[in-house]
Amino acid sequence: MSGAKGAASGGAGNLYAAREPVFPKATKGFYRRLKWLIMLVTLGIYYVTPWIRWDRGPHQPDQAVLVDLANRRFYFFWIEIWPQEFYYVAGLLIMAGLGLFLVTSVLGRAWCGYTCPQTVWVDLFQHVERFVDGDRNAQWRLWNAPWTAHKIARRSVKWLIWLAISVATGGAWIFYFADAPTLARDFVTGEAAFVAYATVGILTATTFVFGGFMREQVCIYMCPWPRIQGAMLDENSLIVTYKDWRGEPRGKHRKSKDAEKLGDCIDCNACVAVCPTGVDIRKGQQIGCITCALCIDACDDIMAKVGKPRGLIDYCTLKDEELERAGNPPVAAWRRAVRPRTIIYSVLWSAIGIVMVVALFMRSEIDLAVHPVRNPVYVTLSDGTIRNAYDIKVQNMQGDPHRFRLSVRSPEANLGLALQGEESTVFDVAADEARRMRVFLDAVPTIPLPARVPVRFWVEDLETRERVHYDTTFRGPNTD
Repeated sequence: MSGAKGAASGGAGNLYAAREPVFPKATKGFYRRLKWLIMLVTLGIYYVTPWIRWDRGPHQPDQAVLVDLANRRFYFFWIEIWPQEFYYVAGLLIMAGLGLFLVTSVLGRAWCGYTCPQTVWVDLFQHVERFVDGDRNAQWRLWNAPWTAHKIARRSVKWLIWLAISVATGGAWIFYFADAPTLARDFVTGEAAFVAYATVGILTATTFVFGGFMREQVCIYMCPWPRIQGAMLDENSLIVTYKDWRGEPRGKHRKSKDAEKLGDCIDCNACVAVCPTGVDIRKGQQIGCITCALCIDACDDIMAKVGKPRGLIDYCTLKDEELERAGNPPVAAWRRAVRPRTIIYSVLWSAIGIVMVVALFMRSEIDLAVHPVRNPVYVTLSDGTIRNAYDIKVQNMQGDPHRFRLSVRSPEANLGLALQGEESTVFDVAADEARRMRVFLDAVPTIPLPARVPVRFWVEDLETRERVHYDTTFRGPNTD
């Protein structure tokens, strides 16, 4: 993306420079293999998960992971989350945030370098680019070449593959929100809802542009996480480090008479050539460094060829850097990981997880909600009876229809229970459905009542004998 050019004050130069394209060179090594593995796992999870089936019975969807917006449900294998249980989703988001803080405190920008969607898709797009255009030097030559038939053909092939990946990305996303086989058939035949096509279109465009053209600019200019990480990192966090005390002064000529004065770095720029964001790690920590460690693989390969020890560029903490510079051994790995900050993050993360698991296993499969009708607060019948109305909702959160009984108790009054129309205190609720009804509580006029009478509604499952209650109040003429 070319930047606008403007004159700096005093005419010293341009305030904004055009973007230089980044064509990273292919490399081999441990971290490159690790990135391949993580890419395979993350993309596999993303594309395959909507197609996994999970038998919940005849009355529920059989998709393992489903965000059912139409029925306001979230299914995750054997777990079903209802709208009133959104606190589980909030808890998961909090755990994800704390987990990210914990990983950053220990491993630095491991999220950015390995599992961030932008990183994964950019890496995939760059492999496609190498397959079509060749490695780094061939890509530069093609970039600078005029628009001939050869260049147009290569660009067309590459962009078509990028577009196919982008469409698959957007298509996989919508399958999380509806039955995947049914939606796929409707999508192909043109019978899907407009929102499905709009969503695929938007995600296709953003994946194509962000992964194919903007690439490192998303990480450097658009993403807020690199700026937030300044508060997450400390002297014990792992970062990719160039050990300048060992590499400097750098130089290419190893057979000159002053070669013994040179450091281990031969200034080959291999670390820069393989960087997906175009960073020169030898200049120190920069916001563009996502700690993908490909520069470590490239440097280790060069060090092996020139007969120097590996690790000139390596994962290292600031504290270990000071120790190594002074000739001392680094801190033990467990001591780097176990420190007050990481302990606090781990305890909070574990506590939230335990509370959620306990709450999940202890939750009732019946939900009862009672809402007093306040317009009017009460009515007086012809015989002087005071009547309150309540809207009741009973949810059957089970996979089969069940029969329930409604009752009411009050420690301070003898209240009569009446239902509207032909409703009965014994009723059926379909599987995974809610039943709404209006009920009335009547107080005999001869018995004086306080301003507010505590009332407890009970609902009992006549099959499982599980009971739930809801506390509310009965209000009469003395209500203030």
